[in-house]
Amino acid sequence: MIDMKELKAIRVELTRFMMAYKFALDEMNTKINILKDEFNYIHDYNPIEHVKSRLKSPESIFKKVNRKGYDFSLPVIKEKVRDIAGIRITCSFISDIYEISKMLANQKDIRVVKYKDYIKNPKPNGYQSLHLILEIPIFMSDREELTYVEVQIRTIAMDFWASLEHKIYYKYNKEVPEHMIEELKETATMAAGLDRKMERLHKEISELKQADQAENLLLNMHKENVNIPFLENILAQK
Repeated sequence: MIDMKELKAIRVELTRFMMAYKFALDEMNTKINILKDEFNYIHDYNPIEHVKSRLKSPESIFKKVNRKGYDFSLPVIKEKVRDIAGIRITCSFISDIYEISKMLANQKDIRVVKYKDYIKNPKPNGYQSLHLILEIPIFMSDREELTYVEVQIRTIAMDFWASLEHKIYYKYNKEVPEHMIEELKETATMAAGLDRKMERLHKEISELKQADQAENLLLNMHKENVNIPFLENILAQK
């Protein structure tokens, strides 16, 4: 029989265990918001469309532990179940995905533990996304907890596809007819094609905008009789 002191100690440890992941999500969301705002100020462009975070419930964690056959101990759960804290970042373009992942990896207190590129190597069902397992320090009152956070970064098109695919699988209790699996894969390919086309258009428009800005700057400097030979040479070549 477990006495009350032991039961209370277990409850406190479990509470602190879950709090560490909540604080990790808070920390990551703050970092993402800072990077988003900084990028927007510097480049006049926001690479992030949406950010969604979620924390697995203790029930969901224990179900996964039981399903996987892991030991029911907090150190084992911490090491084996690395998606307790999860963040999904939705971007407009594929290039934004890699830019955001690079900015996160460059943070001094973030360590990239795992990097899965399902964009360059899509899953068999056609799913494309970038999955990261990050480790960040959380400072409690009496300890420092190194905590895992799973980050998924994908485009709007692929997020839309993944959401509908999940609903279809849930409706059929994961027993989806073969012809629907093929159609889902085809639609994933279509979504990826849309991403590539939009990326190309975005790049082309950005280059035209930069060229226009450069030309307007040079014309204004020319009108003001600013004598900068190399700038005039650039203008003359256009």
